[in-house]
Amino acid sequence: MEGYSLSAMIGAIVGSIGGLFAIGGVRAILAHNLTLVFRFPILGFLCFLICGLAGWFLGGFLGPRCGQRFGSYQAELLGGAAGGLAPVLLIAIWAWYTSPH
Repeated sequence: MEGYSLSAMIGAIVGSIGGLFAIGGVRAILAHNLTLVFRFPILGFLCFLICGLAGWFLGGFLGPRCGQRFGSYQAELLGGAAGGLAPVLLIAIWAWYTSPH
C-alpha cells in the first residue's frame, strides 16, 4: 500500500493515549492523589487530540528515517513510538512546570 506508514499510526496511538493522561497524571503524581488523573477531562481530551496529531506527523517522519539508518523494520516502529512520545513528554513537562509544587 502506497502512503501507508505503520510508524505514523504507532506514533498517533502512543501520542493520543499518552496525551490523555499527560496533564492529569503529572498532577496526580505530585499530589499523591490518584483521583486527580480525571480532574481535567476537557483539557485531557484536547491533549489527546493535539498529541495524537503531533505523534502522527512525528512518527511518520522519524520512523522511516530510523528504519533506513539502522536497516531494521523494528527500528522504524521504535522511531514511530518515539515520535509519538515526544509531544506527550513536552506536555507532561509543561504540566509539571505549571503545577503548584
